[in-house]
Amino acid sequence: MSASPAVRTVPTADLSPAELDRLRRFLDTAYAGRFTDDDWSHALGGVHVLATVDGEPAGHAAVVVRQLVVGDTTLRTGFVEAVATAAGLRRRGVGTAVMAEVERLVRGGFELGALAASEDGAALYARRGWLPWRGPTAALTPDGVVDTPGEAVFVLPTPATPTPLDTAVRLVCDWRRGDLW
Repeated sequence: MSASPAVRTVPTADLSPAELDRLRRFLDTAYAGRFTDDDWSHALGGVHVLATVDGEPAGHAAVVVRQLVVGDTTLRTGFVEAVATAAGLRRRGVGTAVMAEVERLVRGGFELGALAASEDGAALYARRGWLPWRGPTAALTPDGVVDTPGEAVFVLPTPATPTPLDTAVRLVCDWRRGDLW
């Protein structure tokens, strides 16, 4: 990497069709073809954190609004979607730069931050202070609340998080198409 990543934050509404197309191609490549139309939909409508190196896409994450229920408390949550780093730039500070901005956004505007972690990403999030959810997870669906075992959900308390936050109680996400978490 010849330069530190340049990071900018931009709402979906401020990205041109060409920028959205470039971002989708970047995510398709970063996810090695496993980035679905539903995944793309989940990343839209919020704020994107875009990293570039030498003018080329290097990293991305989106922060979107979701409602999560912790025990019996509903929290306005900054949910982090479509976290990706270009394959040739992994473990070189791009993900750290993107997540630092994500965390600033989450801490400044939400009661909680949350994300579903891949096996590769879990270590980064834990190092950055995100807490693994220890309790059961579930989703509010058209068929009612359905358990979602095996999810690797991490949360980031913010200054607005009600205390104490008990990561051992049930965590329920709102409904959406595709992956629920």
